[in-house]
Amino acid sequence: MASGLESYINQTVSVITSDGRNFIGTLKGFDQTINVILDESHERVFSSSTGVAQVVLGLHIIRGDNIAIVGQIDESIDSRLDLGNIRAEPLGPIVH
Repeated sequence: MASGLESYINQTVSVITSDGRNFIGTLKGFDQTINVILDESHERVFSSSTGVAQVVLGLHIIRGDNIAIVGQIDESIDSRLDLGNIRAEPLGPIVH
């Protein structure tokens, strides 16, 4: 996974953690255990009744053992989303 992350440096990514949280930010770095550093980050909190809330975090470090998936965000599509009108159940934790 580490070699695949190199192409995402300084790109906007989404990180979904094993407890179901979704973080969006600019990938600034990572190490051999896939600990990641996100800058200008925020957490998207999904709700079936109030839409998607965004909690601003700024510079944020996520431990690699808590990461389920990392993916690049298409900023042109993401900027057109009306997050206030999107309704979704929060993701559940991953069960091992």
